[in-house]
Amino acid sequence: MRYCLALDLKDDPQFIAAYDEYHQSVWPEIIDSIKSSGIKSLEIYRVSNRLFMIIEADADFSFEQKATMDAKNEIVQQWENTMWEYQQALPIAKPGEKWVLMQKIFSL
Repeated sequence: MRYCLALDLKDDPQFIAAYDEYHQSVWPEIIDSIKSSGIKSLEIYRVSNRLFMIIEADADFSFEQKATMDAKNEIVQQWENTMWEYQQALPIAKPGEKWVLMQKIFSL
């Protein structure tokens, strides 16, 4: 399964640079958490302050299960809190929602 999600960063060049730098050396516990949830591949792209994430996951992957696992993981919570200092929700995001699932509208 492939999932595509979007999120914005605060539109500040220093924040954007710091966020990029964090992602040059993602904490090993975060990598382990991603892999153990059934995600096989995860990429994040950025243009200006807009982020785009592509996830390739097992058929049994679930965002709900991943959220439950993450809520119990102190290191993941620390990472998420740190990243939220640089991120801002899309205007269409629901309260408490960070990454927003995108709808595929074309495929070739």
